[in-house]
Amino acid sequence: MRAVVRGLGRGVAGVGVVVTLGVAGWLIWVLPGPQMGAVLGFGPVDGVVSVSRCYEAADAEGYTTGTDCTGWYTPRRPGEAAREIVLDTAAEEYRRGAEVEVRTARGRAYELSGTAVFNFGTAAGLLLVPFLTLAAWLFACTRSGTVENGEGYFFVSLVGLFAAVVLAAAAGILVGIGTAVF
Repeated sequence: MRAVVRGLGRGVAGVGVVVTLGVAGWLIWVLPGPQMGAVLGFGPVDGVVSVSRCYEAADAEGYTTGTDCTGWYTPRRPGEAAREIVLDTAAEEYRRGAEVEVRTARGRAYELSGTAVFNFGTAAGLLLVPFLTLAAWLFACTRSGTVENGEGYFFVSLVGLFAAVVLAAAAGILVGIGTAVF
C-alpha cells in the first residue's frame, strides 16, 4: 500500500512540474512576451513612426518609466491603415518629424531601447523565477517520492528574483550602450 501511495505521489508531483512549467510559459507568452519580442526586434519591421512629440512617461504611481513618443504610424503591410500611435519607451527623445522604424505589439510601437529591455526583462524574470522554483521543488519531490523541505527553494527563489532584476539591468545597460554607439 505504501508503494502505491508513493507512486501516486510521484505521479502527481511529476504532473505538477509539467503544469507549472506550462503555466509559466503561457504567462510569459501572454504578458510581457509580445512586447519583449517587439523590443528585441524579432520579425520584420512593421512600419515607420513619424514622431510628433516626446515626453517623460509615468506609471500609475507617478514613477518615471522612460520616454514615450506619439506620432503617425505608417505600416509596411499593404492594406493596413495608417494611424496615430504611441512609441513606448523610446531609445531617445526624438525631435518632431524624426522617422523611426518600429515593430508593433498590442497597439503600441516599440524599438530597441535599454529602458524597454530592462522593463520587460524584469517583468519576465519576476514572473518566471517563482514558477521555476516551484517546478524544481516538485521535481525534487518526484525524485524522492516524499514531500521535500521547501526552505532552501524559498531562499533560492529570493536570490533568483534579485538575479532577474540585476540581469535585466545589465542587459538594459548593454543595449543602451549599444544603441548609443551604433
